Amino acid sequence: MNGVEVVGEGRGGRDAEAAATVGLEELRRRMADFARERDWEQFHSPRNLLLALVGEVGELSEIFQWKGEVPKGLPGWDEAEKVHLGEELADVLLYLVRLSDMCGVDLGSAALRKLEINARKYPASQCKGSSKKHTYYSSRCNVSGNSNGTNHLTSNEEHDNNTSSNNDNNGV
Repeated sequence: MNGVEVVGEGRGGRDAEAAATVGLEELRRRMADFARERDWEQFHSPRNLLLALVGEVGELSEIFQWKGEVPKGLPGWDEAEKVHLGEELADVLLYLVRLSDMCGVDLGSAALRKLEINARKYPASQCKGSSKKHTYYSSRCNVSGNSNGTNHLTSNEEHDNNTSSNNDNNGV
């Protein structure tokens, strides 16, 4: 859960045999070194990194824009398309890791915490096979777990103004 599988680059190009599991901390360290070696830290404000991340998400979106629904495993995609997809996914991941570092957020811990919150918001016994929003399952959403006692979501009323969009919000 704390790592991502990456395929290493060999001298002759992509080397599937050099695949390794790289943790978020290793990516964070490498991104910091990369920026420092190029004297780019001066440009890596949270705002700038967020805007770069949004741009990369846009580039990732372009890949899927006119493909319609894409099944798991990307059948029918050629190798060049899959390589391009991997590059754009990597760009998004790297900017996200760098942004979390510049904001002082332990991304791995935050992700695990969010999974725990989502497990409470979406109990498997109630939502299995459903894409309904968490407010469908409970009238109170005291799930944030913030130490200051505030919640990101405190009641259905906060989100009832847009009930038509209560589908496809799983896990976020």
